[in-house]
Amino acid sequence: MKKAIKIITISILIILSIILLIISGGYTMYKNAIEQQSLEQKVQNVRNKQNYTKIEEMPKTYINAVIAVEDHRFYKHGGIDIIAIGRAIINDIKTMSLIEGGSTITQQMAKNLYFTQDKVIERKIAEVFMAWEIESKYSKDEILELYLNTTYFGDGYYTVKEACRGYFNKEPIEMTEYECTLLAGIPNAPSIYAPTKNPELANQRQQQVKKQMIKYGYITE
Repeated sequence: MKKAIKIITISILIILSIILLIISGGYTMYKNAIEQQSLEQKVQNVRNKQNYTKIEEMPKTYINAVIAVEDHRFYKHGGIDIIAIGRAIINDIKTMSLIEGGSTITQQMAKNLYFTQDKVIERKIAEVFMAWEIESKYSKDEILELYLNTTYFGDGYYTVKEACRGYFNKEPIEMTEYECTLLAGIPNAPSIYAPTKNPELANQRQQQVKKQMIKYGYITE
């Protein structure tokens, strides 16, 4: 019995040590990123982009669609969504991979600004620290606006304005409800869901966006 308890204790200590090393590595990655270029400088660079799109230039339907499909608790959490992370961990354990990340819009913005797309555990931890930094300095509307100006929409478009002009030949505020839900679905996988690449798959993704909007009360069935 004592031997079994000793083995369990040692195993727990090893697991805790590994977790601490991962957290430490993620924190170091976050600190190095901040030291290379401050968050304020990064944000200013984004805001200086030629086709930067302000949130006031986007239809409310589009904003609702993005929140519904990307991070429906966006206005309620402080940068990370514990519920989403828990669900992602369970799914990742089931698939034995990092297929699902549970990332919030704030975490995705952190990744867009500072980190690569590689699904490395330390990078996910760094995202968390960066998300807290972002949430401490910017409002939710500012974060959402910055996210939508750093995410990729396919076909070389990195802002809502570029994507609207390229796909629909119009300004963002002129988007129809159909166009709003179509555009909201693209960033999940731009090479797959861009309407110029796979119209059928883009439509399937759009239906997923609508289902999420219905689920969270933004539109009725």
